[in-house]
Amino acid sequence: MGPAAGLAALLAVLALRAGDPAGAAARGDTFSALTSVARALGPERRLLTLLRRYLRGEEARLRDLTRFYDKVLSLHEDSATPVSNPLLAFTLIKRLQSDWRNVVHSLEASENIRALKDGYEKVEQDLPAFEDLEGAARALMRLQDVYMLNVKGLARGVFQRVAGSAVTDLYSPRRLFSLTADDCFQVGKVAYDMGDYYHAIPWLEEAVSLFRGSYGDWKTEDEASLEDALDHLAFAYFQAGNVSCALSLSREFLLYSPDNKRMARNVLKYEKLLAESPNQVVAEAVIQRPNVPHLQTRDTYEGLCQTLGSQPTHYQIPSLYCSYETNSSPYLLLQPVRKEVIHLEPYVVLYHDFVNDVEAQKIRGLAEPWLQRSVVASGEKQLPVEYRISKSAWLKDTVDPLLVTLDHRIGALTGLDVQPPYAEYLQVVNYGIGGHYEPHFDHATLSSVEAGGATAFIYANFSVPVVKNAALFWWNLHRSGEGDGDTLHAGCPVLVGDKWVANKWIHEYGQEFRRPCSSRPED
Repeated sequence: MGPAAGLAALLAVLALRAGDPAGAAARGDTFSALTSVARALGPERRLLTLLRRYLRGEEARLRDLTRFYDKVLSLHEDSATPVSNPLLAFTLIKRLQSDWRNVVHSLEASENIRALKDGYEKVEQDLPAFEDLEGAARALMRLQDVYMLNVKGLARGVFQRVAGSAVTDLYSPRRLFSLTADDCFQVGKVAYDMGDYYHAIPWLEEAVSLFRGSYGDWKTEDEASLEDALDHLAFAYFQAGNVSCALSLSREFLLYSPDNKRMARNVLKYEKLLAESPNQVVAEAVIQRPNVPHLQTRDTYEGLCQTLGSQPTHYQIPSLYCSYETNSSPYLLLQPVRKEVIHLEPYVVLYHDFVNDVEAQKIRGLAEPWLQRSVVASGEKQLPVEYRISKSAWLKDTVDPLLVTLDHRIGALTGLDVQPPYAEYLQVVNYGIGGHYEPHFDHATLSSVEAGGATAFIYANFSVPVVKNAALFWWNLHRSGEGDGDTLHAGCPVLVGDKWVANKWIHEYGQEFRRPCSSRPED
């Protein structure tokens, strides 16, 4: 970014569904863009092929073992078969001296599993890292918070907002996809390891509940067990101040693992604490949601995100209107843009169908190979941060004639010079699982404008939903060059879907005669 503050921010929302992108995702960043998550399907397809090959080999091996078992069993079941028969005596001795040894020490099983392991090791470098699992788990917690989602509902595959006794369906998938006990445990454990017991407890509670329901039905792919979930949940409750729940869960743990000395010591400790403070049985500590120091406007931000777009309608405020815009430009005379004035102070406009489907797909295709984890300025460095989850790429207008055409369209619509150094190159962004960008000032941070689910203007108290192929435009500086505080905005987390946006930054300098200063400071 250049040293001067941005003058205008243009957002073209492409909102396309995931395709089959090429290239490999950086390990540890898979969760930060949906296109990277979709790319991870490729390695899993290769793993499925390996597993199918392994299963066929094992099925053949087990059929052969079943044949051997049935043959020997039939000999034992035939009581009329005398051992005195020299042929039978010979085969018995041979089985015990040779056949059983060959069965037990057969190399076929080890060869089958070795082939599977070798194939896995070849694919392993393309698989998500543990950091991706952590990032995806934190994304679920973010969606849980911002959209007030019920953890039990999420575990069943249902996206429901629960506020008191009111339950609202935010999204109804065509096919319900539920989480396993181990899935819930892994989400809870990520929060647990961060000391975030507010989020850890409901996820671990759900894990315990599901593990109880399937106890004894061990699954090969599971990393955790009922005992693991009880262990973590008990300590999470203890850390949160709920000693009686910690005691109850610890006692349950000992039913399944009575020889665990550490848990036995915990039970004694909890019993002693409750004996010393009996009031804790009825008055447990209230678990507070972790504070986010850099986000002072969290309640407003989340409230606007929950509306999924709350801009006022035109019949409520007559000064908001729709029109066909040419901006007196010959370029737009034959094809004016459909303009919708969303807000007056700050002035925010939505241009419908600013790009078409073919253009949107082309822009996405040009950017996809160059996507990198989005960063923000931190002193002199650019760093990835938890409050901005996405991947982005910068496209020079020399990459494709389409970008030149798009620049002409933007320049005609805004009346501004959009060529470098008076503007940035086009920035294309793909949001990840729960991808978002928390409230920020573009004119202060010199970072790009983002859009997730909705674009929420915090101080102006309205939000704009994602509209496919539309462009959202606003001035973030007054004509005096001072930043407009009312443009504090945020990209709400992506609840469901694959969201793409393209941002065009236009700088203040070089536009003096196109957007001159005003005698009124508020302009």
